[in-house]
Amino acid sequence: MRLFLTFLLMILASPAQAAEAPASLERDGAGTVESVIDGDTLVLEDGAEVRLVGLQAPKLALGREGFVEWPLADEAKAALEALTLGRQVTLAYGGLRTDRYGRKLAHLIREDGLWIQGAMLEAGMARVYSFPDNRAAVAEMLALERSARAERRGIWDHPYYAVRAAGEAGRAVGGFELVEGVILAAEEVRGRIYLNFGEDWDRDFTISIEPADTRTFEEAGIDPTQWEGRRVRVRGWLREFNGPLIEATHPEQIEMLDG
Repeated sequence: MRLFLTFLLMILASPAQAAEAPASLERDGAGTVESVIDGDTLVLEDGAEVRLVGLQAPKLALGREGFVEWPLADEAKAALEALTLGRQVTLAYGGLRTDRYGRKLAHLIREDGLWIQGAMLEAGMARVYSFPDNRAAVAEMLALERSARAERRGIWDHPYYAVRAAGEAGRAVGGFELVEGVILAAEEVRGRIYLNFGEDWDRDFTISIEPADTRTFEEAGIDPTQWEGRRVRVRGWLREFNGPLIEATHPEQIEMLDG
């Protein structure tokens, strides 16, 4: 946690040294931050609620009955407050602009040029969390996340957020996880692609790509069935379906670790 505080103070003192927002984002609208709900959601003075697209910060309970607060959720909220509260921000977009709750899905750029998503990732106060309809700037964000993880900043110094080995994924079913391993077998069955990480396909970790989502990979010139023997890191919600499984809907969920 000391590394997080040191890094956040450095960003606040010298925002010019922090990562810049990618030029590909389309800037549209601005406002002053009136309040912060949690580590990835805030409210502007005009009442608009903004979800920092591309991020997932540790979750607060926020009145949800039975919800167990994630470790460092208060610290993540405090970090976003330190970066944004009372500050003028520009909204920038690279995909779907609103979610089903009416929140704006935006990147935020402070009046001094600080990219808020980049600052949160550099401080280790969030993970990359992308969607097939909002994939802009993911490569840049993943690079910032990797740096923070290597330095064990913020959440990356807590076991709750550790990257799981494929063989241990079954212990973490139910959460949003990062899982690493070598793909033992890759095949397409009735349009669905299965990337298997063990010999027992009914018990070992698997990545599944639905037929509707394989087109997204094809459009990017990617054929996951050619990944047998490759070491990868995948992120997503880990559920139980014939063993622990993550569904991949777009290529940015999967990082190649062997070049």
